[in-house]
Amino acid sequence: MTAGQQPLLALSAVTKVFGGVHALDNVSLNVLPKQIAGIIGPNGAGKTTTFNIITGAYRPSRGTVMLGGTDIGSEPSHRIARAGISRTFQNIRLFADLTVLEHLLVAQPHGEFALRRLLPTRWANPQALRRAQETLEFFELEDVRERIAGSLPYGVQRRVEMARAITARPKLLLLDEPVAGMNHDEAEHIRRLMLKLRDGGVSILLIEHDMSFVMNLCDYLYVLDFGVMIAQGPPDQIRTNPVVLDAYLGYAA
Repeated sequence: MTAGQQPLLALSAVTKVFGGVHALDNVSLNVLPKQIAGIIGPNGAGKTTTFNIITGAYRPSRGTVMLGGTDIGSEPSHRIARAGISRTFQNIRLFADLTVLEHLLVAQPHGEFALRRLLPTRWANPQALRRAQETLEFFELEDVRERIAGSLPYGVQRRVEMARAITARPKLLLLDEPVAGMNHDEAEHIRRLMLKLRDGGVSILLIEHDMSFVMNLCDYLYVLDFGVMIAQGPPDQIRTNPVVLDAYLGYAA
């Protein structure tokens, strides 16, 4: 962490126990303002559990979760979302019958748009419509705005999911395997978008198994193995760390 810079997100000695099994054991990590941080590690390392702790799906058994200096470890998910955290999931979770534009309207807390399309989009809050249009342009989705999101190619659906998460103007975006299943060109498109988001002021914490993608994107990496933080540092340090090579990169690269 940069000296003197206060983290946007800070996990301190977080432990999560399920029936005596330590899914996370004394895990600490920080995400700074305008930083892209990554969590890597083998399957079952505790990466998604960490996301679930941050977003309120689980409560930590011990430890603290701070967002902007406020303890959110005991807050419900909807309050954490309103405080400024949005996330995507490993498996795409789009509404079956909504268009791309409608996805960007329903994600906004101030929008006057009903999930079941009880109101036409022209009646939506003008501010929500403007924000949706900005997000469509940013993610290069204008040409599919009226398409049913679930009918689009896989890589485009991933962009829609990210756009939906961003349209609520989060301070911190959590991405769970954002380029899983994508080809090189699709992943590179996502990488460029994420860099633009960071440069625009959004902090990002991601889980990803594509090591080429991670090493060429993240400012800082955390490595989990069996719920324990075994290493952390800039990508150049992580790629040559013998402990990480033995536990993960040696067979995942």
